[in-house]
Amino acid sequence: MSSSAPAQVPAPEQPGAGPTNGALDRFFRISERGSTLSREVRGGLATFFAMAYIIVLNPIILGSAKDMYGHQLDNGQLVTATALTAALTTLLMGVIGNVPIALAAGLGVNSVVALQLAPRMSWPDAMGMVVLAGFVVMLLVATGLRERVMNAVPFGLRKAISIGIGLFIMLIGLVDAGFVSRIPDVAQTTVPLQLGGDGHLDGWPVLVFVLGVLLTFALIVRNVSGAILISIVAMTVVAVVIEAVADVPSWGLTTPKWPGNPVASPDFGLVGQVSLFGGFEKVGMLTGVLFVFTVLLSCFFDAMGTIMGVSDEAKLTDAQGQMPGINKVLLVDGFAVAAGGASSSSATTAFVESTAGVGEGARTGLANVVTGGLFAVALFLTPVATMVPSQAATPALVTVGFLILSGSVKEIDWADYTIAVPAFVTMLMMPFTYSITNGIGMGFITFVVLRLAAGRGREVPTAMYAVAAVFAFYYLMPALGLT
Repeated sequence: MSSSAPAQVPAPEQPGAGPTNGALDRFFRISERGSTLSREVRGGLATFFAMAYIIVLNPIILGSAKDMYGHQLDNGQLVTATALTAALTTLLMGVIGNVPIALAAGLGVNSVVALQLAPRMSWPDAMGMVVLAGFVVMLLVATGLRERVMNAVPFGLRKAISIGIGLFIMLIGLVDAGFVSRIPDVAQTTVPLQLGGDGHLDGWPVLVFVLGVLLTFALIVRNVSGAILISIVAMTVVAVVIEAVADVPSWGLTTPKWPGNPVASPDFGLVGQVSLFGGFEKVGMLTGVLFVFTVLLSCFFDAMGTIMGVSDEAKLTDAQGQMPGINKVLLVDGFAVAAGGASSSSATTAFVESTAGVGEGARTGLANVVTGGLFAVALFLTPVATMVPSQAATPALVTVGFLILSGSVKEIDWADYTIAVPAFVTMLMMPFTYSITNGIGMGFITFVVLRLAAGRGREVPTAMYAVAAVFAFYYLMPALGLT
């Protein structure tokens, strides 16, 4: 996330490659931010391909669960709702926030909705709780509280959050590609992960991933413009050829095969199927409030970490690590949470895969317009949009994870243990708990405790005390019987 990492800086383009003071350039401030039209387009494409899997994955997570009446959501309607909300909110973030941060149904939050909320109420009730959480987020933005919380985070912790996100997306890439996998519980081992599916690398899909990683790094070392996008496209072609000529048991969620019918009509049946307060009648006021709080906490801090990390990587922050105009970004993010509930696609939030586009040079909201436009096209061309296998897209996450780590780790004051230890906790807990929120929460609590232990409590902003207390309560909820 630092300009000091040479491989991180896109190669110079030929003069005239970008806009020259045109209306588009002025609106998105493309030249002002040191970008070009071609970089923004490439960045938008790279981000879309890196996160297009959500069109397939979100319906699987939500569609596999049942509400208290045994009802399941229709898969086709979920695909439409997921793509529609991602398109709308990503476009809004680009036009209003002018940042290259794409949004879609949040992983983790959709599991909370599917496994905790829905079994105790109807689907409209569960989605109503998500809408309410979005309203609360927008209220926090309007009062300035959310911005104050973000600005209260010390510089070293901000860098640690960025690094943690880098390590997290690297692990996501390795897992989604099948390069590492979870060891089944029946193995009765304390080792959680293993190489490949059975302790060693095997199969064509993993080979595609490995070749993709090597190709991406090779292109970056050669300072080739569009390295990430070139790799994604090239390895998708390779995967399609392999699927056509070889016997591949499974590629995972997405099979790289040109669909017989590339056009699919969208089904908007789930849009608007929401009951704002019906869930409180089912579970009671206290439990209902705690459900909304759980969704709120995950959305609030997952998005906060992602926005901070991506904006830092895109060099949109000032010397103190703060981003001018952050309120617009946070407001759109809060609206996105509510919009996700209103469409029944679960809470929509900032996607860490946006770093794939930033790695291609994206610096403005124009990249989001490209990404959002592709999600809109995916409403009708879902079979084509989802033909890129994860093994072709995830090398981008591994590459960007490295670039983030290499650019930020040296900017932390490792001599000050009251910053170094919380930073260490933050960056490791994100990948180890598979949660941005957990990394932030544990890092914040550690920071407050160590500053107090060092007799430096007055140096801790009030907002940090408040947030650490909220996280402490959140982690104690199971012991207090409140979950």
